[in-house]
Amino acid sequence: MSQTLPTPTPAESANPQLAGSVLVLIQFDVCEEIRLDQLQQIIASRTLQQPNLKHPAPAYVRYQRPPVVVPADPLILDSGEQLSGEIKYYDYGVVSVIFQLPFSGDWDSLIRLASRWVWDIDFASRVEPMIRQRLERAASTLVKPYARWLSEDYFIFHLCPAPDRPIAGDLVWSYGNQIAQLVRGDRSPLAEGEVAEVLNSRISYYVNDLAVIGWNAALLYDTPAGAETAIQLLEYANSQLLEFRHYDELLTGVLDTVYDSLGQKHSRLARWRMARSANRLHTVLLEVSELTEHADNAIKFLSDMYAARLYRLAAAKVGVPDYKNLVTQKLRTAEELYDYMVEQFNQSRAFFLEVIVVLILLIELLFLFRGQPS
Repeated sequence: MSQTLPTPTPAESANPQLAGSVLVLIQFDVCEEIRLDQLQQIIASRTLQQPNLKHPAPAYVRYQRPPVVVPADPLILDSGEQLSGEIKYYDYGVVSVIFQLPFSGDWDSLIRLASRWVWDIDFASRVEPMIRQRLERAASTLVKPYARWLSEDYFIFHLCPAPDRPIAGDLVWSYGNQIAQLVRGDRSPLAEGEVAEVLNSRISYYVNDLAVIGWNAALLYDTPAGAETAIQLLEYANSQLLEFRHYDELLTGVLDTVYDSLGQKHSRLARWRMARSANRLHTVLLEVSELTEHADNAIKFLSDMYAARLYRLAAAKVGVPDYKNLVTQKLRTAEELYDYMVEQFNQSRAFFLEVIVVLILLIELLFLFRGQPS
């Protein structure tokens, strides 16, 4: 039976009081792999439990290897806000830091806070020194550490429903403009088409929960337990984006080197050395293919269709499929270049063998004619 909501006063309808928390997710791609077993022995930690799902059932979202989780040092902003948080170490080389700040206020104050956090604060530069300092004490657990770290940040605005709060559909109907501003991090009201674009990326399981996913931020309207699944999936989607960005840069550098090498004029003798370059390219291909498969399979959705749909929506909005397609195309190009280089090497080898055969025949003929009486 549907519940009749009380009619809010104009002031309440325009700017009701909200309660929840504001979260910022900062992630770094630090190495190819983190040996979590060794890391646990070095630092006091706990492993991440399986996320709570929206209905009582066994865990439907399962980490292949759960990340190691430790508390983070408090982060104090210039405004005096003190954020608490935690650090997660994933076995595929990503370190994820999530800070949160409890919030209580109206839509206007939340939108101002969102805009300030999204555009005015460089969270990555503030957090990176802390992570580097921690990893210095655990350097032995890092496999092939990177000198330069790629980073991603993402903002999550979690609003807790209250007994007198509207259901998800009414929330979108009454405050769609504010939700769009929040997800975009914009201080000014957005155009109708832009609001529709933002609200098109929403998903709900029950009538009283809502997730609106953007490329840089998301709104979650749910209980803390219900929002935990969405937060973990948003975290995982952003870590996937980070990994595929790294593979894209790696393959771009490798392909540029190969193109430069192939663009030079090669003698047949120089082509003989192409086998070494082809072997290096093939090694990179195998490594990237293995690492992408490892990162891609880090989490499994056993039978929960809502969790799978939520992840697909989050991954699509942050750009995971786009970078994954780029990596796939570059892997295909690298394979074609490898085949071409092997073919060039084989042609040079065949030519070299033909020259050897001709030289042997000439030597045999020379000895044959020398052995004949004059």
